Amino acid sequence: MNTDFLDAHFRHLEDAGRLFGSSRWANADHLYGLAAECGLKRLMMAFGMSVDPSTGTPSNSQDRVHVMENKKSNNTWDRYDAYRMGHYLASRYALPATNPFTDWDISQRYAHQSHFDQTRAHSHRQGAIAVHTLVKKAMQEGLFG
Repeated sequence: MNTDFLDAHFRHLEDAGRLFGSSRWANADHLYGLAAECGLKRLMMAFGMSVDPSTGTPSNSQDRVHVMENKKSNNTWDRYDAYRMGHYLASRYALPATNPFTDWDISQRYAHQSHFDQTRAHSHRQGAIAVHTLVKKAMQEGLFG
């Protein structure tokens, strides 16, 4: 199957919202991080990130990271800004100044659900919504469809 960051962004965001509405904090939280990551990667493509045409995955291994990965400086949130700053529309697509995913990690999918609560999920929800707002704006402005 080929990678489709836009479809994955919408799908993860929708499912996260349903889980959040059902107080399923752990899985909602996880999907909000994935939704943000996928939305950012689709925006990065619009700003020049190359992908392997046969798979749709990023060509550069530095772009094959998660929204926040083990507190590393190389994460999708930071990589997005690097691509955005090289684009003529950079100022119109800024993320919030603070990355809301600094306490999110892909490995948390293995954590016990008691470690997640509404406050944590809400913070990541806000981050995913910020990315979603940029994705919708890019679609409306014709950067991608």
